[in-house]
Amino acid sequence: MSRGRSHAHAGLALPAASPEEAGLCPQRTSRLMAVLQAEVDRQRLPGAVALIARHGKLALLESLGALDPATGTPMTRDAIFRIYSMTKPIVSVAVMMLMEQGKLLLNDPVAKYLPEYGAQKVASLVDGSVQLQAVRQPATIQDLLRHTAGLTYEFMGSASVQRQYAQTRIGSRDRSNAGFSHELAALPLMFEPGTVWEYGRATDVLGRLVEVVSGQTLGVHLQEQIFKPLGMVDTGFSVPAQHHARIAEPFARDPEGGVQMRVIDVREEAAMESGGGGLASTAMDYARFLQFMLNKGELDGVRLLGSRTVAFMTADHLGDIPVNGGASRALLPPGHGFGLGFAVRKDLGVASVPGSVGMYFWGGMAGTTFFVDPAEDMFACLMLQAPNQREYYRMLFRDLVYATLVD
Repeated sequence: MSRGRSHAHAGLALPAASPEEAGLCPQRTSRLMAVLQAEVDRQRLPGAVALIARHGKLALLESLGALDPATGTPMTRDAIFRIYSMTKPIVSVAVMMLMEQGKLLLNDPVAKYLPEYGAQKVASLVDGSVQLQAVRQPATIQDLLRHTAGLTYEFMGSASVQRQYAQTRIGSRDRSNAGFSHELAALPLMFEPGTVWEYGRATDVLGRLVEVVSGQTLGVHLQEQIFKPLGMVDTGFSVPAQHHARIAEPFARDPEGGVQMRVIDVREEAAMESGGGGLASTAMDYARFLQFMLNKGELDGVRLLGSRTVAFMTADHLGDIPVNGGASRALLPPGHGFGLGFAVRKDLGVASVPGSVGMYFWGGMAGTTFFVDPAEDMFACLMLQAPNQREYYRMLFRDLVYATLVD
């Protein structure tokens, strides 16, 4: 692969190809951009960067709309976005690298490395009142990776455990990763580990686990072990001052009148380096990570994972473990399972959006989304900051990308 310089910024680009060379219909590729442009014109979307790569080449990398709607600065292809939960696949890769180095086993109990998780209790409803009971089976590292450790997110509902998360401000970025881990370990679990898929703070715990196993802060470890080797020059838990002008911003008010989510301030370093949602990145940086995944663990001659490990991570790890109703069910639609850090497609049909069996994907709370389709040798990534519209754009983008494939 050529190590061409990217546009305004000296990051490592992937080689480019025309849509036709990549087996994409040029008219349908421009229609994708026209549909997104119409959303910008209607003022539902501040701006976006869209990227499609196939057969190792970029078939589409375009920006549109505003980088910052308050100033009207145009969006650039090297814009920096808060990627929230798109941090999770990266941290999951870091954990699997440690596994490959023999530093941990996936069936190790979490408490082997983080002793604070050694006495966890599950909140269960007994005769209408909440009672705490000792866990029958302690959560493992695999449970954390596949979101079956009994943890939740405070914004996923209003069960008693979720209310306790909110009361302790478990989402605060003012605690260190160690402080966060101890605080969370003291709270009850929502489910018995290994019994239910409930999306939650598990990858934040993995971030702390990486620190304990590696002896480095999560930020330094990711920088040395993943970002530097993969040429991800603009990815980190905070954005250096000289790049602040490249940070993409959402609308100040939700265009549809809802309560606007406050996005994290990536201009300042926070005490907590959230493995579940703290990174900022660019479309091009994340594309390098996705190409590494699609290549089954290697990019530009640098191998970070064995090919079988990538296949293992992107297989379904839920089997017959049920998905909790409500918000979790909305995140993992029918026809999908969950691997180690990614949702995984199990059926060609069933879901309401297209995609091959074996494709894997995730998205971030501010609106960023990606999917990798090994059957098509393709991945696509949409970077935007529109928190309340994220579900709509994730589905829309998926529909539009699959419509471009005509070979």
